[in-house]
Amino acid sequence: MQNVIKDRIFMVTGAAGGVGRAVVKQLAEQGAKIIATDIAENVHDLAKDFPEASLVTVVGDVSKSSDVENIFNVGEEKFGPVESLISNAGYMIGKALHETSEEDWDAVMSGNAKSFFLCAKRALPNMLKAGKGSITATGSISSVVGLPSQAAYCASKGAVLQLVRQLAVEYAANGIRVNAVGPGAINTPFLTRYLAGLPDPEAGAKAVKDAHPMKRWAEPEEVATSLIFLASDNAAFVTGHILMVDGGYVAG
Repeated sequence: MQNVIKDRIFMVTGAAGGVGRAVVKQLAEQGAKIIATDIAENVHDLAKDFPEASLVTVVGDVSKSSDVENIFNVGEEKFGPVESLISNAGYMIGKALHETSEEDWDAVMSGNAKSFFLCAKRALPNMLKAGKGSITATGSISSVVGLPSQAAYCASKGAVLQLVRQLAVEYAANGIRVNAVGPGAINTPFLTRYLAGLPDPEAGAKAVKDAHPMKRWAEPEEVATSLIFLASDNAAFVTGHILMVDGGYVAG
């Protein structure tokens, strides 16, 4: 495949660790211009870790419209309008519905669904003006199947997928593609924190792996590669799609 990434302006949310960091690394290696943002201060470490990258880092909470506006303004001042948005920020609480507080629900829906809505809304006007663009979201197996102790998370990731489909139909004629990846478990701090909250983390880890037909979880780089593929012109006729990166989980 040809390099269709070089010099393209990407925004990556949830960029500080795990999948987001892997996305930034791969984009940097392919010569993209990257606006990397995260709620965590260590997003600034990316500039030290990838010194050759064409990169600007911004701390912000993408579930807040004022932060989103600032992040885009900083990025646009450095590089110009965002051409490809990779909406990867996420938040999870593992609880059954009867144990989920209103605050829990709001936090998960904001961290996953509202953040995607706000970033896509802010990116779209410039994409419409340019007559092209791509928006790619990190969904989940929880976007398409129900899972125990994931009431708010499944609802939020289902909302992400449905918004992907709606946006794809709404903006296809404007040259804007919208897709998602649907990972299963990923070997990231996100998963580590989830397992640590279980009564028996070791048994929980084995159960998570065994639930995937490939009997392992994904590495961040595998999910990052899929996100970048969907965002690139190598997927020029793909829109409204969720690419399952789940080791066969939803096929089982």
